[in-house]
Amino acid sequence: MTDFTIRKARESDLDEIMRIENACFGTDAWSVQNMRDELVGQKRFYVVANAKSSADQLIAYAGLAISSATSQADIQTIAVSEDARGQGLGRALMNSLLAEARSKSLTEVFLEVRADNQTAEALYRSLGFEQIDVRKRYYQPDDVDALVMRLTLAPSLSAEPLVLGIESSCDETGIGIVRGNTLLANVISSSMQLHARFGGVVPEVAARAHLEALRPTLQEALAEAKVSLSEIDAIAVTNGPGLAGALMVGIGAAKALAISLDKPIYAVNHLVGHVGVDVLERGTLETPTIALLVSGGHTSLLLVRDLINDVELLGETIDDAAGEAFDKVSRLLGLGYPGGPEIDRAAEGGNPQALRFPRALTLPKDMDKHRYDFSFSGLKTAVARHVEVAQAKIEAGEAAEFSVADVAASFREAVVDVLIGKAINACVDHGVMRLLLGGGVVANRRLRELAQQRCDEKGIELRIPALSLCTDNGAMIAALGAQLIMAGRSPSSLNFGADSTLSVTTVQSP
Repeated sequence: MTDFTIRKARESDLDEIMRIENACFGTDAWSVQNMRDELVGQKRFYVVANAKSSADQLIAYAGLAISSATSQADIQTIAVSEDARGQGLGRALMNSLLAEARSKSLTEVFLEVRADNQTAEALYRSLGFEQIDVRKRYYQPDDVDALVMRLTLAPSLSAEPLVLGIESSCDETGIGIVRGNTLLANVISSSMQLHARFGGVVPEVAARAHLEALRPTLQEALAEAKVSLSEIDAIAVTNGPGLAGALMVGIGAAKALAISLDKPIYAVNHLVGHVGVDVLERGTLETPTIALLVSGGHTSLLLVRDLINDVELLGETIDDAAGEAFDKVSRLLGLGYPGGPEIDRAAEGGNPQALRFPRALTLPKDMDKHRYDFSFSGLKTAVARHVEVAQAKIEAGEAAEFSVADVAASFREAVVDVLIGKAINACVDHGVMRLLLGGGVVANRRLRELAQQRCDEKGIELRIPALSLCTDNGAMIAALGAQLIMAGRSPSSLNFGADSTLSVTTVQSP
């Protein structure tokens, strides 16, 4: 499990980068102008890292210069804050740079390292670099030699890798198989009915259901794709976010397959998978895009500049996820589980304007700090209070009944109004006229309807993948794994574990 996230650098990171640059290199530090030129250069690729606990403060950076005339590149610089060393940051940054080099079909990468920096030299050798030259007394005024090192890049695994994806973050066991951007199989085994009597997902029940479902689901997917396990090029698996116990089951199966088949493994982010699944319908993900992911466990608003290198979390729920709110309100109204479809059915014939339920975090006073964040706990409480008052009136003989349809329709309207309103704000604010919806709640008819209406009003392109690809599934994990492979990313090690709170900025765990 890593304590940091890596993303593509931006010009706005300049001040933080210079802070690290000056601290690490002192009088040898680059000037502000030189660093700015590096960050905005067309043949430059820079990445930065920040601690998970602080998204604003950078702890490391690294840069790559790509030759215009040859198929070569140079590691320009790499620096890690002193208090952040010993976490594997250097290796992770180098892997990001090398992945970019592979994605550009480069054949060689060069670097220079101080002869007295044995730690750095050992890192580069472990990545496959070899010494090819020495520049005497290169580092002045210390009179230290520079070792010139070279890495010959192997070609990517495959132009269209055959990838098996395993998803087990919640209550659905998903096995997907893709070849490049082509979907071959998407088989889902849901344990939803096992949780119905509890009114929500029970982690222990979900984990056991995954254990029981994995083998038959895998066999069905292989049969559907008409491939054998021996033909698989790589394994991709969700390692977070999600329920820890459920994640462990999928990860254990993926590692067992990777070891037994001698195949590379890619540990990927569940939320980014929801975004990447669009490649299975379009062949590519058009970026930048705003992505609204709405499910039982997550409500997140993302700015995706690059699927592999630059995913930014704009906002998320600060309490209940939207799907969770649907489940709780459904229970309040005496309806079934899961709440989304039940509320949808109950809302038919109801008046969405009958009751004005609160739209949390939409008032002017909230918009500075929580412009892209969500909160549904207060809405749930408002519905509960309305139901209590209505029932009290019935018991007192002051009313004959209350309209479940009106309550359901008004509640649903409040939820989707906030979801789509904030997503549209993100599109307009960032000048990104493209919106992608993902997650199981996307099955809600009113959500899709309102999203289309408001996107049409603002001239925003709306993307909604097939509903079978919106719910948790293995195909989206396989698709993201394939994108990583085709971009030249190195496989994950076998040391990764389940990370129930994995940041969306970590697309792949090292």
